[in-house]
Amino acid sequence: MKPVANVALSTNPLAVLRPSRRPKRYTLQEYLQREERSVERHDYFDGTIVSIPMARGPHNIIVGNLITCLNNAILTAEKDMVVFGSNQKIYLPALNYGVYPDALVVSDTPVYWDDNQVLLTNPLLVVEVLSKSTRNYDRKEKFDEYQTLPSFKEYVLVDQDKAQVETRYREEHDLWRYTTYNELGQMVNLRSIGCSILVSDIYGKTGV
Repeated sequence: MKPVANVALSTNPLAVLRPSRRPKRYTLQEYLQREERSVERHDYFDGTIVSIPMARGPHNIIVGNLITCLNNAILTAEKDMVVFGSNQKIYLPALNYGVYPDALVVSDTPVYWDDNQVLLTNPLLVVEVLSKSTRNYDRKEKFDEYQTLPSFKEYVLVDQDKAQVETRYREEHDLWRYTTYNELGQMVNLRSIGCSILVSDIYGKTGV
């Protein structure tokens, strides 16, 4: 992954460090202004900005399938929830991080950091589709980061290359129940939103 010119890089696993150059630090507002003008997307890590790797076709198909599945499940169950796609930023106030998930669900009404309605702060369920460049970060550090949000109750990790979906549900503050689904005919139980979705629907049109 090539770093974006003139953009500071963090020690985040997605970053490529340049020891010879002292990284420039940006305020949250400066980051948002740059992001609004940028063609590419970037995450924000307390002053540093990191470009997000470009996603492959199967990744994008899975994200689209997931959003459709979540919306259909919530509509069928008559839940008062909102589904967002991969362009919605989540803000983590405790860390001063701004990151993009692949999909997320909010219970009732979205809560934003300010009146600009750009930085969401109350995700209930977050979905990440695992790719080679991000899977380790998504499975470990990013999961820890999301846990700083009181609203965060469930994490869904979807493998890009094979039928495997892992859910992590918060039963207590520091107690998470892990469940793995690896058959196309299985129903993924999303306890935080009281809905289930079919594994085969998640991977439709991908050839998995």
